[in-house]
Amino acid sequence: MGCVRKVTEDLYWVGADLDYLVVNHMEPDHAASMEEVLIRYPNCKVISNEKAFMFMHQFGFDVEDRKEVVKEGDTKCFGKHTVTFVSAEMVHWPEAMVTFDTTNGVLFSADAFGSFGSLDGKLFNDEVNFDRDWIDDARRYFTNIVGKYGSFVQRLLKKASGVPIQMFCPLHGPVWRTNLEYFIDKHDKWSRYEPEEKGVLIAYASMYGNTEAAAQKLAAKLCEKGMTNVALYDVSETHVSYLVSEAFKYSHIVLASVTYNLNIYSVMYDFLHHLKLLNLQKRTFGIIENGTWAIKSGTLMKNFIEQELKECNVLGSQVCINSSARESNVVEFEALADALIDSMK
Repeated sequence: MGCVRKVTEDLYWVGADLDYLVVNHMEPDHAASMEEVLIRYPNCKVISNEKAFMFMHQFGFDVEDRKEVVKEGDTKCFGKHTVTFVSAEMVHWPEAMVTFDTTNGVLFSADAFGSFGSLDGKLFNDEVNFDRDWIDDARRYFTNIVGKYGSFVQRLLKKASGVPIQMFCPLHGPVWRTNLEYFIDKHDKWSRYEPEEKGVLIAYASMYGNTEAAAQKLAAKLCEKGMTNVALYDVSETHVSYLVSEAFKYSHIVLASVTYNLNIYSVMYDFLHHLKLLNLQKRTFGIIENGTWAIKSGTLMKNFIEQELKECNVLGSQVCINSSARESNVVEFEALADALIDSMK
């Protein structure tokens, strides 16, 4: 419903009536203006599914005498255009559906095929350099909004594969009218939890800068050995949504954490907790642990990965630092870098 307000204002000024309002997704960032639309157009009917109408009632929208309930596979003719309603359950709410215009091949895809970011006047995907300016926000949008529900996305992709779609009109981000296969492939990988690239994400949680220095040392060592696809992030300074997005992107993840009160440093634990909540799978992890006494973070991170994340493994080589890295740790950095590179082959 992102453009409904503009459309209804235009109709309002020219004196036209509005017959139907199709609600594909009831989340308030899309549907909060519904009451305004219905006040302006008292003859307008609301088309959605039974669960969406239940949510409307919960949000305080009184539509009982104006609702038209549809279900999977139902069709509706709007003059020149005939549409089909298709369930998109858990992409990313349980009531979500998509509407396919069988007349011109436009899929009104709700939260599917969306992206964070502003449009800057550019409405279509072929008006922007998507790989340069948009793919990171698209990945961050998917992984943090619907990342947990990969199996439901796969279900929707299977439905879409048998339909002659010409255009995606999502509720977030640009409209896709070219190269749809590119974006479908990205969603297929993300929803199967397959990494986009062979590379290493190094996420570090440092208190005094020594764990950060160790993370930088490993990054340099990887680059020396030819693995230059390395991304380095301070989890204390980086919003967790960006960290999750990068974790979905790369095949390998190194966690570097100081020990804090005999536990994983809290910001690193929060990152791991989000990876669990958003269902990250199929990654290889390396570990750098640090502590001045009773070093525990490495063991605890390893246990979390093996017990809480699916189809993830932890490399045997790891770096253990007492307060700050010394010459004696050089062999460990070498071994971890070699193990990361070897495991990509």
